[in-house]
Amino acid sequence: MAIEMPERHPHAPKPGEEIPSHLNMCFGCGVDHPTGLHMKSIAGEGLTATCVFTVTDMHQGAPGLAHGGLLSLAFDEALGKLMYLLQVPAVTAHLDTDFIKPIPVGSKLYINARITGQERRKVFTEAEGRLNGPDGELALKASALYIVVGLEHFIKNAAEGYISDKQFGVNP
Repeated sequence: MAIEMPERHPHAPKPGEEIPSHLNMCFGCGVDHPTGLHMKSIAGEGLTATCVFTVTDMHQGAPGLAHGGLLSLAFDEALGKLMYLLQVPAVTAHLDTDFIKPIPVGSKLYINARITGQERRKVFTEAEGRLNGPDGELALKASALYIVVGLEHFIKNAAEGYISDKQFGVNP
């Protein structure tokens, strides 16, 4: 089977709308996580999104610089948000991150993410991280492969009583 471009789901967030958090305590996008990224994601045209977060002191690796693993996590979060555009639950199968320049504490990182194709359950994605603006200096790149899974994957792996039908609803 060939790689094809999937269709944006008719119930996906519209261009310019915020893509919601899937979990309030998610380290990447959760509003209630005390040291998380608190990443904001905005749906773009087609199969794209722009995600933004500010690197804080809590995100350091080397003094004054963002931790590389945290930056990989930021890409995983941003690329995973693209699944909202397809309205499918998916998990990360592979993630590559290229570090082009250091990211200082206090920087705003803009991640421009896009779906590049789909083959059956495999969804291919790419992103660029830019400093202090969506067209800022290129600092990072990433690509990832996501695998579409059934909701039972998340339900069977959650702590007992953690997920209710109302909480999980239609979120991918």
